Formats: sequence, C-alpha cells, structure tokens
Amino acid sequence: MKKLIGLVLLLALLAFSLPAQKADMNAGAGAVSPQTPLPPLPLRFDHYYPLDQVYEALRLLNKTYPALTTLEEVGKSDEGRPLMAMTVNNPKTGPALGKPGVYVDGNIHGNEIQGGEIALYLLDYLLGNYGKNEEVTALVDRTSFYVVPVVNVDGRYHFFADPNDPSSNRGLRIPTDDDHDGLIDEDGPDDLDGDGNICMMRKRDPFGAYKTDPEDPRPMVPVKPGEKGEWTILGEEGIDNDGDGKINEDGPGYVDPNRNWGFDWAPPYVQSGSGEYPFRGIGLKALAEWTATKTNIVIGWTFHNNGGMILRGPSRKAVGEFPAPDVAVYDYLGKQAERIVPGYRYLITWKDLYTTYGDSLEWLTQTQGAYGFVAEVFPAESEAFRGASEKPEAPAGEPGLGAMLSGGISERDRLKFNDYLAMGELYKPWKPFKHPAYGDIEIGGWVKMSSRLSAPFMLKDLVHRNAMSVIFTAKNAPAVSLEVTDVKALGRNLYRVRTRLANSKAIPSMSALAQKNNIYPKDMLKVTGDSAKVLEGGLINDPYLDLIAYKKYRPELQFTSVPGFGKVEHQFLVEGKGTITVSYDSRHAGKITKTVELK
Repeated sequence: MKKLIGLVLLLALLAFSLPAQKADMNAGAGAVSPQTPLPPLPLRFDHYYPLDQVYEALRLLNKTYPALTTLEEVGKSDEGRPLMAMTVNNPKTGPALGKPGVYVDGNIHGNEIQGGEIALYLLDYLLGNYGKNEEVTALVDRTSFYVVPVVNVDGRYHFFADPNDPSSNRGLRIPTDDDHDGLIDEDGPDDLDGDGNICMMRKRDPFGAYKTDPEDPRPMVPVKPGEKGEWTILGEEGIDNDGDGKINEDGPGYVDPNRNWGFDWAPPYVQSGSGEYPFRGIGLKALAEWTATKTNIVIGWTFHNNGGMILRGPSRKAVGEFPAPDVAVYDYLGKQAERIVPGYRYLITWKDLYTTYGDSLEWLTQTQGAYGFVAEVFPAESEAFRGASEKPEAPAGEPGLGAMLSGGISERDRLKFNDYLAMGELYKPWKPFKHPAYGDIEIGGWVKMSSRLSAPFMLKDLVHRNAMSVIFTAKNAPAVSLEVTDVKALGRNLYRVRTRLANSKAIPSMSALAQKNNIYPKDMLKVTGDSAKVLEGGLINDPYLDLIAYKKYRPELQFTSVPGFGKVEHQFLVEGKGTITVSYDSRHAGKITKTVELK
C-alpha cells in the first residue's frame, strides 16, 4: 500500500510540473520545440548544435546569467524563424551603449555552421568565467558584447534537417528561378539513396575523363592523353524533376546573404547572388537595423568557413585602401590573431582572396566606422595525414583559389585522415544505383558533415582559439583616461588649464576612416563653469614652446579623437573663479567627467 501511495504521489507531481516546464521552455525564443532538451552548462563543443538547440542554449544562458545578459529577437527570417541576439553587459558598471562595443556573428552562410559554435563558445566562456577569472571579469565590466550566433537561421535549419553536400544550402530561402523557365526551385539535388547526404554520381565509361586512382580505389584521377578512361562524373545526386532535360539546375534559393548588404551592393549581373536589391533578405534588413542602433560597436567579427584566413577589408580595390593609421591597427590585431590561431593567415580580402560587393563586414566598417575581421575558419591542412619528414602531395587541379582553400592537401591525404581519425564517417564508399536516366551508376564521396567542417573531435580547439582572437581584440578596445595636468593662475582671474586624454589600448577612439568620411561626430572635450568662461582653447602641439592650435569659435568645445597607444593634450584659457567641469564624451570610448578648482 505504501508503494502504491508513493507511486500515485509521484505521478501527481509529474503531472503538475510538466505543464510548467513546457510553458517555461516555450517562452522567449519563438518557434522552438518544447521537446528539445536544454543543453547543460557549460556547453559542450564535441558536436554541432542544430538550430533548435542553439535557441535553447541562448535561452539557458540568459536564464542562468540574467544580470549580465539580454536576449532579443532581432527579427524574423524569410521563412519566419526568429533571429536571436544576445547582449552581454554588466549594468552595474554602466549601460551597454556607454562602453566600447564588440560585435560577433556567425553562420551567415547556411552551411558554414562553425561560426554558430564559436559565438556560443564565446558567450559560454565569458559568462561562465565572470567572477572567476580576473581578466574575463574586467573585460565584461568595461565592454559590451553583441553576439548573433546564427545570421542565416533558415540555412542552418535546413542544413541539418535536409540532405546536403558540404557546400550546399548557403543562401537565403528566397525562391529564385535559376533556369529562367518560369518555375522556382523545382529541380534541386535529390537524395537518391536516402542516406541524408547529397554525394556524387559516376558512370562507367571507357571514354570518360577519369580513371580509378591506382593507389586507392575510391578517388579518381584525370586520364592522360592517349589513356583509356574509366569513369564519367555526372555531378551531384539528382534526377530531372521538371522534365527539361537538365538535372539539378534550379535548387532552393538563391540570394547570398553576404552579397546583399547595403554598402557597395551590385546587381546580379555584376555580383552573383546579390539579390534584386540591397537587404532583400528580411532577416538581414532587421539585423542591419538592430546593429545600427548599437552605436558603440568599435570592433566586429564575422565567422565563416573555410581556408584558415583572418581577412580585413576593403573587399574591393576601387573602394580604396584604409588610411595608414587604421592599417597599423589592423596589422597589430591581425598578426596577433595569426599567433592565437596557428596556421591561419592574416590577409586583405580583395587582394589575397577575391573581390566582393555588398558584404556584411564592409557594411559594418564603412557605415558604422568600426574595425572588423572575417575569419574563414578551419584550414584544410589540419586534415593532413603525413609524417614530419614526408613532403605534402599537391592536390589535383589548377593552382589558384581552389588550391588555397585545399591547403595543399590531396584527396588521398584526406581519405587517410577519414580512415584513421574519423573511422570512415566523412566519406561514403561508392555503391551501385539504378538511375532513371543514366541507368547503372555509382553514388559516393564526401558527406555533408565533412570537407568544410572540422571533425567533432577538433571542434573544441577551433572554437576556443577563434574566441580568444575576439577576446584579444576586445581587450584592445579603447580605454581612454582624462587627466587635468595643469591649472596655472596667470593673474586677473585668468587661468591656464591643460588636459590629457590618453588611450592605453591599440584601437583608437575613432577610426581614421570614420574621420575621413565623417561617418559620425568626433569625440567631444568640453570645459564649463557657472562662474567661468573659456576664452581660448585648442590642441597642444608643443607643451614646452607653448604652441597651441587654438580653435576660432566655441573654444570651450573641442572635437577630437584619441589614437591607440597614444594621447592628445589640450589647453584652455579660462576667465573666472570657482569650480569648472571638464567632460569627455566618445561614441566608442565612453564618458568621463572631472571637476577642477580654479585657484
């Protein structure tokens, strides 16, 4: 009887608690399945999180650290999914907008999912170590972080949920008539063998351009002139869904979310995938509007894959190189990031990779006046399989961008990595299939969770190192101090007041590009007093020879900026008595006020 009573009480307790738990899990992030279990904290980074678990992780971080986080729905995607952003700030040390701001996003391309993991790791690391690690605590106290783990939420959802190859499902889910037949998205790849991947199709053909690699039966190598062929590559898995005699010519989308931003946008005949007009993507427009309200953003990172690159702008040569002071800042930060993430290369987008129009980083730097980096994470050479004394085998194909992204790793090397480190999970052996048009073919090749994506056992190192690059740049956000260095009585109620604004960090309070293009107002240094009047004020060029560049109008208000690892000094001639107030107000370096007695 006691056991029966206990069982009844347990069932009653479960019946009471489950509805409350379900209501709590449905609050906040929108369209998230209540059956999705909450990821434990600290988050694990030995696997990739599907979109619903990203939402759940953000909600859990917000719930666990409510005093330091704000979780917002920035807008909706083209398919109606919430686009989530988290702000990390300690309100006890000031409002978020009153501090240097650090912006981070990831997964703007649907298949480039590591960016989401890096963003989640950064949040988990900052919040989990606040109050435990002195450096993290100091960083969170003096800066604010704006983190958008997944920009292309539809893309991430479909990359996990649908059959894909490693490079598919990149764009926004905006229906597009790719083959100009009046239909939209009607003939994309098909998972013919039902294994959840879109692999390659090949057919035996004595006149084909390829033969089996003599060292490994899985890869194929081009035949030499005069050699007999063995295989013709038919392309990715698929059939002619619309009966037009073509296969896979009109898949889902395509608008490239990193070619659709509002600065230096170009139409599709100039830039493939740019969309009908800037900010054609509903979620992109909402994100841009939200980001524009974060006027304190001084440094931004956006995470892509792959190739192992840390890129800075400009994205197009004709836009013009950044001013020399900004290049010096980029070089300092970028070269340190190379050390933090070994194997990555600090490069210039247009010069070292390719030209782009309408990309998100250029929008951030050119319209917001922030510094910014694109990280193309996961260098292919990390999948090399050779001893220290073995020379790398050049990959097949022409040199150029493909060779750069391959990292000089041959398919044989990658297959050995697959065999010995991933236990065969990254590559699908060729298997026979009866195709309705091609007849007897074989399907095989790299699966979707390969190639551009690091194997799960490599993920923790990747997310930690890249997050540390963000943290290093955040530590170098401007830290400006205000000092009244001299108050000297000159007689007849006239005083000379000198001030010094000093920046102990690498990033200036205002970029040279922002100053050159007048993107936003300069910092303001102001001297006021109830019984005092500023007669002259200006920049000190030489304090010893008393060389001052006095301002002609409104001398009490000086417009300025403070360089990285540098200072600016001003002199004011003040008539009056009593107390004066010296105030500094900067978009990126915060506000400081000092009071001084004239005596």
